[in-house]
Amino acid sequence: MNIVALAGGVGGAKFADGLAQIIYPRIHTNNHESIREDSWRLMDHSLTVVVNVGDDFDHLGLRICPDLDTVVYTLAGLANPETGWGLAGETWHAMDMLDRCGGETWFRLGDRDLGMHLFRTAALKQGKRLTDIVAEACARLGVTARVLPATDSALPTLVETDQGTLAFQEYFVHRHCEPAVKGIRFEGVESARPTDDVIAAIDRADLVVVCPSNPFVSVDPIVAIGDVRERVAAKPVAAVSPIIGGQAVKGPAAKMLRELGYPSSSVSVARHYADFLDMFVIDTLDADQRLEIERLEIRVLVTDTLMKSVDDRARLAREVLDFAFEGMKAEG
Repeated sequence: MNIVALAGGVGGAKFADGLAQIIYPRIHTNNHESIREDSWRLMDHSLTVVVNVGDDFDHLGLRICPDLDTVVYTLAGLANPETGWGLAGETWHAMDMLDRCGGETWFRLGDRDLGMHLFRTAALKQGKRLTDIVAEACARLGVTARVLPATDSALPTLVETDQGTLAFQEYFVHRHCEPAVKGIRFEGVESARPTDDVIAAIDRADLVVVCPSNPFVSVDPIVAIGDVRERVAAKPVAAVSPIIGGQAVKGPAAKMLRELGYPSSSVSVARHYADFLDMFVIDTLDADQRLEIERLEIRVLVTDTLMKSVDDRARLAREVLDFAFEGMKAEG
């Protein structure tokens, strides 16, 4: 079976890593035999992670792709375990010098992270596709899952706020998500197209999994491109809620829900995905929302969705896949 995950942000990257641990256990554990026995149903499966590019932007002359890099670093086992983004053991000498010289340092780039941005920017200037650049980086960093940008086109997310229209990183990093959100749009979405690689991956998919990512600025920029939403809707789709007890584990998802006029709840996320969603996974803190979600004709699994450790990621991924496969069997 072929599994496609839609991902963005730290939560999406962590869950994608959990899927990779289950699907490619030889890469992630020394205890091969016990993992193979536990995950025998998944041993012949493949994983493709389609990643949001709406937060990509140019900074200091470099092309920065935060969600793509977070997913790649996490799958490579290189991500900073404290922040979930950036690289473990990072140093900041370049930023320190930039600051001394009076340059912009609001978006901090670590010394090792700069290497990725230099690699990508140079390759783009040579005319290479972002898709091929990501594939080369994954191969060199030992990432087994296939990672695809949702599009090779520029698709900047713009946030309409009470302080005007802001580029996403200006809103998210520079202003710390403080402005009130009034709307979100994706510049150039009318002309953007999913790559042939993304279309083929979704069309081959036996299951699409929506990671616990921000529905507005991580998932929407993926499914808004071309006919991606319709192609996803034609597949069995399971999603994990990014909301636990009315709050987002990380990022502004809960704040955005409230400011856009929705309750900050898993029910709101389920309604947002309702046109393509078949199965939804919510946290035990939100068990009282199960019946309301099921009224949307969506099957619900209630479990612990908080991923505090690498083992938590694998445990949650295993539960989600078991739940999804059971639902697919029931549907015939």
